[in-house]
Amino acid sequence: MDPGLRIERIGGKVFPANTPALFLDRDGTINVDTGYPDDPADIVLRDDIAPAIVAANGANIPVVVVTNQSGIARGYFGWDEFALVNGRVLELLADSGATVDMVLACAYHDAGAGPLTVANHPMRKPNPGMLIEAAKRLGLDLKRSLIVGDKPADMEAGQRAGLKRGWLVDGEAAAIGGLSVLPLRDARDLEGLLAAIRSL
Repeated sequence: MDPGLRIERIGGKVFPANTPALFLDRDGTINVDTGYPDDPADIVLRDDIAPAIVAANGANIPVVVVTNQSGIARGYFGWDEFALVNGRVLELLADSGATVDMVLACAYHDAGAGPLTVANHPMRKPNPGMLIEAAKRLGLDLKRSLIVGDKPADMEAGQRAGLKRGWLVDGEAAAIGGLSVLPLRDARDLEGLLAAIRSL
């Protein structure tokens, strides 16, 4: 019912109460970022994320995508195009044996048009609203959850939601408040992420 927010529960898998989750940004993290993607035919997955999702699936850890979509606010495309692109992302992940349990997308942006023109909306990363909403709906333990993203805003959203660990695609190790940020640049980094998922 919110014009700038989309929440999609995928499948009916039931998780134990207070379970941790694997949070993932989408564009630039799961799929190669083409800049405001609006054509499913252009979607290509990154090589290093499907194995992390598969590991979470195998450990009965919910996988939650949290994605800013300012292209909608800017009028570049609409929710219908977003749904088609997102469907293609999920289809390609499924081809790799990887399943996502929930997708949350926020279209609000201060450079938008009409009712989607909102500065610093609580659901837009780096604010933690999407993570907190997912936690309410799935009964998640945010402190034990992990986040993977390609922008500092992803890490900051995790930190504000109370997460302790995050992985920054092609980034550097750092600390953001109580969030320990690790890089995700190569196979060795991926092994560290996989080990963290399996230990949840």
